[in-house]
Amino acid sequence: MSAIVLATRNEGKIAELRRILGGIDVVGLDAFPGAPDVAETELTFEGNALLKARAIAAHTGLPAVADDSGLCVDALNGMPGVLSARWSGRFGDACPDKDAANLRLVLDQLGDVPEGRRGGSFVCAAVLVVPGGVEHCVEGRMRGTVLREPRGDGGFGYDPIFLPDGESRTTAEMPAADKDAISHRGRAFRALAALLPDALAAAGLS
Repeated sequence: MSAIVLATRNEGKIAELRRILGGIDVVGLDAFPGAPDVAETELTFEGNALLKARAIAAHTGLPAVADDSGLCVDALNGMPGVLSARWSGRFGDACPDKDAANLRLVLDQLGDVPEGRRGGSFVCAAVLVVPGGVEHCVEGRMRGTVLREPRGDGGFGYDPIFLPDGESRTTAEMPAADKDAISHRGRAFRALAALLPDALAAAGLS
């Protein structure tokens, strides 16, 4: 096996998976000209991750890993959820920083929500699809609180407003290793990494 393809062009996610999987060669979609951009049209994180991993495994002929993740806020009935990256809609599309537009909209929507009701979770579904039909899906969660203002300049997305349970730092204030140890994506990818040897062996790729 020469590589595992992570179905994204997000360099932050690629670097994160490389850290978590250690010695396994991880490449992103930019290494495969013509790789499709798969629309996230499903209603669940798992469904979207499967769409992407299946399409990229078929395109590249290599084992593909995909994830879908987002912020699920209790006071917003679990939203933005699978819409996290697109929460600000067409307004966000017109902004130079769509992540900032999404984040600000969530803060505005929680403006009148008191401190004790600002809980939520980061959720990640991670999927491995190996050509030949082997598929695995796992989920990781990280509980915490949505702050009223951003703190920190690390991470991406909603990291600056998310304070994990038991922490004094937002996920944007944490060093990468500390964030990986507790994050939803770190938990999901570590669980997926534990399944890799058997999955690849079953497909004759180990």
